[in-house]
Amino acid sequence: MPTTKKRRSFEAGHARKFLLVVDDSQEVESALYYAASRILRSSGSLVMLYVIEPQEFQHWVGVRQVQLEEETNKARALFRLFRRKLHNVGFENIAVEEVVREGSNKAETLLRLIEEDEDIAILVLGASTDPKGPGPLVSSLAAGRVAGTFPIPITIVPGNLDLEDILSLA
Repeated sequence: MPTTKKRRSFEAGHARKFLLVVDDSQEVESALYYAASRILRSSGSLVMLYVIEPQEFQHWVGVRQVQLEEETNKARALFRLFRRKLHNVGFENIAVEEVVREGSNKAETLLRLIEEDEDIAILVLGASTDPKGPGPLVSSLAAGRVAGTFPIPITIVPGNLDLEDILSLA
């Protein structure tokens, strides 16, 4: 599902956006700091995306509604946490947009967001330090079927980098 829309990040009235997929994994923090540092050095804003993946057993509307509310609250808490982390290391002036989407597949959900927002120009992902691999999203996007046709560049930040390393690289 590669996008066919032209990126408009540098046209008048537009601004480049860095997309960060947010969850409660440790490697998100490395990607967050990398994206913020790149924004500070080269301009732009940050879009934090949280994807609510529906549970398989949702026969009752009430169960689904409760899950959506719980996941939305979790997303808001993560957004607050990451904004606080940015503020604590000197990135308090970075513009941040928070997006919560529901989707059964994170990769497809973020592709739809990229298609909708012509200013999203770079996807920043953190790679897990787990010996099993870099994580399902990194694996599916960087080495999966869409790797060669992904609509925007993907920056993969090693999850083991500390803030000092990230600041020296970004």
